[in-house]
Amino acid sequence: MLDLVTLGQRVQGLRHGLGLTLQRLADAAEVSVSMLSSVERGQKAPTVVVLARIADGLGVPLAELVAEPEDPRVVVRRAAEQDSVEEPGGWRRTVLTPVVPGVNFEWIRTTLPPGCDAGDFPAYAPGSHEFVAVEAGTLRLTLGERVLELDAGDSVYFAADVTHGYANPGAAPCTYHVAALVMRPRAARPPRA
Repeated sequence: MLDLVTLGQRVQGLRHGLGLTLQRLADAAEVSVSMLSSVERGQKAPTVVVLARIADGLGVPLAELVAEPEDPRVVVRRAAEQDSVEEPGGWRRTVLTPVVPGVNFEWIRTTLPPGCDAGDFPAYAPGSHEFVAVEAGTLRLTLGERVLELDAGDSVYFAADVTHGYANPGAAPCTYHVAALVMRPRAARPPRA
C-alpha cells in the first residue's frame, strides 16, 4: 500500500516536472490549494475522487499516480519473458537474465544437439569475461588456438577478448550455461585540433 508521504512526494515531483505552481495544479485539478498542499506534505488522505482530479490535472492515469514505486535495483524476468532463439544447425539458446540498462551482463543457457558446432564468436572488447558451466553432455570450447573438452559438471573462466567457439562432439545433447560480462569498446575520440 502506498503511504501518504510517498504519494505526496510523487504528486509534488510530477507537478515540479511540469513546471506547475500549487495554484495552477489546484485550478487544473479543481481542488483547493490547501487540499493539494496537504496531500503533497502527506498530511491528508485524499478521497478517490480527489486523487482522480489530481491525476487529471497532472495528465497521468490515476493508476500511475497510486502505483507502488518500482525498485530499479530489482528487475525480475519471468520464465515466459525469456528470449529463446532456435539457431541454424538445431541449437537453442535462452537468455535467462533481465535486461538492465548500463549493465552488460548476460546469463545464457544453450543446448547443442549431438555433433553440432555453434561456430565461432568474435573477440569482445578487453575487460570482457565469460564463465561457462556444462550441465549435461560434452562441450568443446575453442579459445583462439586452444581447445578444451568439458564434461557435465565442469566449468571454466576465460577472458573473452579472444575468438571463441562452442561445439558438441558427443553423441548426446550438450547443455551449458554462459555468464558473460561484455565490455563495450570505447568510442574513438576525435583528434585534437
